[in-house]
Amino acid sequence: MKKTLTILLLAACGLTAKAGDFETATSAVSNMRVGWNLGNTFDSNSGDVNNMWIENWSDRSPSSYETAWGQPVTKPELMKMFKEAGFNAIRVPVTWYPHMEATFKSVKWDNAKQALTPWDPSTDDIGTQIQADWMQRVHEVVDYVISQGMYCILNVHHDTGGANTAWLVASMDDYNKQKSRFEAVWKQIAEEFKDYDEHLLFEGYNEMLDPYDSWCFASFATPTHYDVNVATSAYDAINSYAQSFVNTVRATGGNNALRNLIVNTYCASCGSGSWNSHLQDPLKEMKLPTDNVANHLIFEVHSYIDVKNLSNAKSETKQILNDVKKHLASKGAPVIFGEWGTTTDKGYENYRSNLLAFARYFVEQTKANGMGTFYWMGLSDGDHRSVPEFNQSDLKDAIIKGYYGEDGYSAITPIRLSDSTYPRDYYDFAGRRLSPTQLRQGIYINNGKKWVISDTRNKR
Repeated sequence: MKKTLTILLLAACGLTAKAGDFETATSAVSNMRVGWNLGNTFDSNSGDVNNMWIENWSDRSPSSYETAWGQPVTKPELMKMFKEAGFNAIRVPVTWYPHMEATFKSVKWDNAKQALTPWDPSTDDIGTQIQADWMQRVHEVVDYVISQGMYCILNVHHDTGGANTAWLVASMDDYNKQKSRFEAVWKQIAEEFKDYDEHLLFEGYNEMLDPYDSWCFASFATPTHYDVNVATSAYDAINSYAQSFVNTVRATGGNNALRNLIVNTYCASCGSGSWNSHLQDPLKEMKLPTDNVANHLIFEVHSYIDVKNLSNAKSETKQILNDVKKHLASKGAPVIFGEWGTTTDKGYENYRSNLLAFARYFVEQTKANGMGTFYWMGLSDGDHRSVPEFNQSDLKDAIIKGYYGEDGYSAITPIRLSDSTYPRDYYDFAGRRLSPTQLRQGIYINNGKKWVISDTRNKR
């Protein structure tokens, strides 16, 4: 605890912690405990060259993008709430291309066509320089996380993916075209944060796809559903981007010389399923980048499982974990699920019991296998983040109990509350009402509200 406080004070004063103090990637994954994604916030973008609506209908300020996908401006109190609930890591997805050198001046509303004119990146290039105001705002939110003593993962997000605005594509032709830009972006990010301690991790890229936008495995979306040349080029490109990322960050020096760095498999695939012999290829073809330090790299995959049938969901989880250990972790780096959730989140109430049971099970199993987890975006959503409060507090409790056990998060120093501050009724994690004589020291949470009991004597 003293070490953490010392490092935070050094960071606040702009001083550099000794690189030799950095923990290994294995320790970092363990110490992150359980994490959450600040989704639909700094990753927001128009996502279609034919409908660049944010660029046309807003002033293009950082807050305009931060709130474009329905989330409020992020407050420090949100991070404090997650920390107090038991989370110890926040992934901050960031899309960078709208905040570089493109002007988007050609994007205008065409009354005759009742549509926006397209953005043409070939004549209005994004360049290589990140805008200072965007970097400053991202920096502020990273500090919100770090100031709570939590780990923060900062990445390059929807610059990849299936949208026609994505400029990072998994093919060797595209890698050769974008290598210099990719490295320039990461050099700026790395320089901005080079003095931060081990609580800050970088993730090189998100869900990168081949030129056909194939999910599951490379070349799946080709006419034949597998093309060895397309697949080989895609996997070679993923490994090339990963190596460029590591080389670029390490070259900036400072604490980046030992910073824990994260690389994703092709499309961040976890190899889920058995319906095709190529499903595990993204795991098998991923290489551990060459690094000049040992045990400071982490692999990342994503997982979204249908929980309509709870038994099937659990079986699928077991198979995923076995495949990830066999084909990925065995290469010499720990693994995190940088995004996870279920495909029935939109039908939350219809499958509530399955969702809660699965969430607890998934976190239990990943922890048992030494893998980290970052839930995708829910738990506190929309206006609830401004309060802040958990709008899915039962799901939050399931995740927390999955990691810490039935009593939930108790890994903090308890505080003594005076008699007058206690509510009339007490509830345990299961929602059972307890009389004062049944209370013991610990933390009691129900529907997102927490009572920390350090002394149960003389309660009425």
